[in-house]
Amino acid sequence: MPPKPKYTRNEVAIAAFNIIKKDGLSALTARELGKSLGTSVSPIFTTFKNMEEVKMAARELAMTEFREYISDYINYTPAFKRIGVMIVSYGIKQPELFKLLFMQEHSQKEQFKGTLDDLGDILDVCINLIMKDYDMTKEEAEFLFEQLWIQAYGLGVMCAMKVCSFAEEEIGMRLGNVFASLAMFIKSGKANEVYAFADKRQDRIFQGRSVTDIPYKID
Repeated sequence: MPPKPKYTRNEVAIAAFNIIKKDGLSALTARELGKSLGTSVSPIFTTFKNMEEVKMAARELAMTEFREYISDYINYTPAFKRIGVMIVSYGIKQPELFKLLFMQEHSQKEQFKGTLDDLGDILDVCINLIMKDYDMTKEEAEFLFEQLWIQAYGLGVMCAMKVCSFAEEEIGMRLGNVFASLAMFIKSGKANEVYAFADKRQDRIFQGRSVTDIPYKID
């Protein structure tokens, strides 16, 4: 019979979570984890196959804490804006956990939509809130969310990496400006007219394939 685990998976995961929260992911080693538990490394690997599994278990705990952190959005109008503000705020208050949740390399390069899986069920919550509060189709809500996530993610990364910090009021203002602009743009019905590609003409002017009246020229 295999040896009976000295610690449960949850106990090991909590210890790993606390190490990451305090000192960052680089501090999570088998040796440090064993030290935190007051044991050798052996009991850890009777419960987990490897340290990657330990990290993922710690990440699940971090996601649970993150959901709790943003959960007061139900008391705010607009609720979606509150989620955006709290995402950035989490980068300020819990930078190491923000990095664990949203700044880890994937095993291989992902398409942008694939990276949204890191958000778990929060993605669906946001899409549904936008559809409900702003009378948008699912496609419109997804488009809006993706653009706002890039904005909130960028601000969160800047804060988590201590590049800068923002007061909650400023976070709300920055996200609100982008949100209002995008919402008006979507409601204008011109979202599909934005060109992503441009063709270079013989006169050295680049002409948008979708929009014919906004050419631009480079020297």
